[in-house]
Amino acid sequence: MIKRSVFTLLVSHLSVALIAFAGGIYTLPILIAPHSPTEGEIKAVSDIAHYRTAFVRDLQDSDWLHFGEGEVFISHHAIAFSGTLAPGPDYTVYFSPEFVQTEADFQRLKATMVSVAKVNTFNDFLVAIPANISADKYNTVIIWCDSFEQFITSAQYQ
Repeated sequence: MIKRSVFTLLVSHLSVALIAFAGGIYTLPILIAPHSPTEGEIKAVSDIAHYRTAFVRDLQDSDWLHFGEGEVFISHHAIAFSGTLAPGPDYTVYFSPEFVQTEADFQRLKATMVSVAKVNTFNDFLVAIPANISADKYNTVIIWCDSFEQFITSAQYQ
């Protein structure tokens, strides 16, 4: 009887600790995220955008924890996003020469992609495109979680 009680206590406490740890991993990026760009900053990029597309929730490898939904504007110098990304750590924007909607496709094509910038906000973002990268050479914008090698979302823009 005592062994069973000790085992039950051990399992219950370990379960609570694991749930708390997972919750911390999920909420930490939200708590430390910088302020999102203003509507004016996003509009400034959307007004000069050469490409417009949208992230949608119903991609093959998107789910309730890994998704993006909203409009994407790509100029020669910046990418602006007006919408929502699922919170998570270590997001990176990539350009790809092919449309990608699965982790397997991302891994297969990664050598042909270019890393554009880190994303630290989840409601809207604005990132600069480095001068040595041309969006014209690619056709898809991808959000990828580098820490967990997890596909978040993508959108084909040309």
